Amino acid sequence: MRDRVVVVSAPGRVELVEQDAAELREGTFRVETLFSGVSAGTELSYVKGTNPYLHVTWNADLGLFQPGGAGTPYPVTRLGYMQVGRVVESRTPAVAVGTVAAMTYGHRSGHVADPVAERFVPLPDDLDPLLGVYVAHMGPICANGLLHAAADLCGTDVRSLGDGVRGRRVAVVGGGVVGLLTALFARRHGAASVVVLDPTPARREAAEALGLETLDPAADDPAVVLKTRWNHAAGDRGADVVFQCRGQDWALQLALRLLRPQGTVIDLAFYQGGADAVRFGEEFHHNGLSLRCAQIGRVPRGLAPTWDRERLSAETVELLRQHGDLVRKHLVSAVVPLDEAPVLLTDLAERRRSELQVVLTG
Repeated sequence: MRDRVVVVSAPGRVELVEQDAAELREGTFRVETLFSGVSAGTELSYVKGTNPYLHVTWNADLGLFQPGGAGTPYPVTRLGYMQVGRVVESRTPAVAVGTVAAMTYGHRSGHVADPVAERFVPLPDDLDPLLGVYVAHMGPICANGLLHAAADLCGTDVRSLGDGVRGRRVAVVGGGVVGLLTALFARRHGAASVVVLDPTPARREAAEALGLETLDPAADDPAVVLKTRWNHAAGDRGADVVFQCRGQDWALQLALRLLRPQGTVIDLAFYQGGADAVRFGEEFHHNGLSLRCAQIGRVPRGLAPTWDRERLSAETVELLRQHGDLVRKHLVSAVVPLDEAPVLLTDLAERRRSELQVVLTG
């Protein structure tokens, strides 16, 4: 048996190669891929050659990137973390043949998995399986942003994802998939107002189609607009919390400017080119602001026992149950065969093509 696998063999070079399928051992199961979502930020950084792991070494013990060597050299053979597969063979009683589940094994036509070592999230029958691309990893990324906002207010006593947004004014900078799902989470969990800011008209149109309010940061100064609208007290205007979801330095600078005094930016972005435009001597300093990174590798300190990845996936399923039809219609902008992945990823990396969410079909 052979599997087709998307491989980045060098910057700008993406291939679809055939590999011998892994052996089905006792305790493992085999899936055939139904859908595989493309994460434009992380995946394209390997195609472009801008991912930091390609140029420096990550020292996990010290928590530092250090010069000398590359942490993940080419070829990159496991690209992507948004898969949905159907179990076709199983040698474990824990996983039944026919089960459709969200997983994180990369763009490939099939995979042999160990349920003890790998994420395996069975999808409910009432959920469109294509939307399962968000359940194992992408949805939890966004839910973890809300969890960090909740921990910012409540410490370790977080009972709901709504604890950081309920009744509050929320801005989301970036109208990509992360930004739009985060905005939907905030609205679902009771935010008083949610505004998405993105300079790309197509992204604002998608946000509006999801029922979200938008602002164009290239038009009137959105910080002035929102601080005029959102008044808390004399000298206290702006967003209670801002979710920063676009990996560019101007976006972080804008997020800081939107905040009320002593407000918090929850940062979900990946800055491949650094952040030279961020001015920490301006609003950040004078308004006493906070900046929290909500990287998916960690939930807020002290919350891991109660807010594990499985719970964040369950929150994602509930969000998709409520908004799935709109997400399918307005977020998923292209569904293409796996065979077209090399051309697609190269075109996206070189900006010959623009898509909000591409889903590959196995």
